[in-house]
Amino acid sequence: MPVKDTWKALGYIDEPVPEGIDLKAEIRRLCKKKNAVVLAHYYTIADLQDIADFVGDSLALAQKAAATDADIIVMCGVHFMAETDKILCPAKKVLIPDLNASCSLAESCPADAFAEFVAAHPGHKVISYVNTSAAVKAHTDVVVTSGNAREIVESFPKDQPLIFGPDKNLGNYINSLTGREMLLWDGACHVHERFSVEKLVALKREHPGAQVLVHPECRGAVVKLADVVGSTARLLRHAQESDCREFLVVTESGILHQMQRACPDKTFIPVPPEDAVDEAATEGSSAPAACACNECRYMRLCTLEKVYNTLRYEWPEVDVDPAVAARALRPIERMLDISRQLGL
Repeated sequence: MPVKDTWKALGYIDEPVPEGIDLKAEIRRLCKKKNAVVLAHYYTIADLQDIADFVGDSLALAQKAAATDADIIVMCGVHFMAETDKILCPAKKVLIPDLNASCSLAESCPADAFAEFVAAHPGHKVISYVNTSAAVKAHTDVVVTSGNAREIVESFPKDQPLIFGPDKNLGNYINSLTGREMLLWDGACHVHERFSVEKLVALKREHPGAQVLVHPECRGAVVKLADVVGSTARLLRHAQESDCREFLVVTESGILHQMQRACPDKTFIPVPPEDAVDEAATEGSSAPAACACNECRYMRLCTLEKVYNTLRYEWPEVDVDPAVAARALRPIERMLDISRQLGL
């Protein structure tokens, strides 16, 4: 099989980098040469966050993509984020280091099934979480992130029936805050679903003075134990502003790098997934799992080597069907407009 065909089959460029190369320096050199910008989500590995031009949550990344004057955008995150960048910046080349970097939430909501769900509930306005494919966004009235979901939901009249998808946990949380009864799509994040009440309670006993920071994609029973519930950006901001010195962090562990960098004098403890010990036992060990971190397997597909090769060869490139992009652009722009009006 020709090399390029092999790359296409893999979904990324599987070519060894030159021996002894300084990957971080080479990535920055290529960015300057090609007028490229590297955007990284908080959930990517620390090395990627360190070389990125900008690190943020889904809302901030979309805002940054919409404003950049770069010719090439390298999205270090997952596929729906790269799609969003391409929809917002159709004239730019949008690259993702690994096409296999999907999202469990996006996968839980096939566009055809979601379209049938929407059609079965006429009169409802449709709110879709940003963690969805472009095709799902095309069936949507407005997109939200965990950082602006409550405010955008409340921007609709109280008597307006709403559909919210695909994250049932986030939808239930927003319902509880707003008193709404939105119809919820039955989807969930494979990372945030793995947190358990039992492990969180055990850590709270060990660290009675620690504040609990929880992402709203977690199950309701976990959210109820939180001191602060919010997007990764809000949790990071709270950690910086709080007088507390110790935190239990209940979200994907990539955010710990930014928290520790912003607050080197504070302690951040990752709450483990419910099956952490079971994973160790599966490996034939009686010891606890080597790392208690709860990681997104899709975010971890992005590496320095892949970013280097992606910039070098300008592939894999993400494209969105123009007709789908045109329909998906409206709800994304509406989200950005509302967020600007609300100062989010």
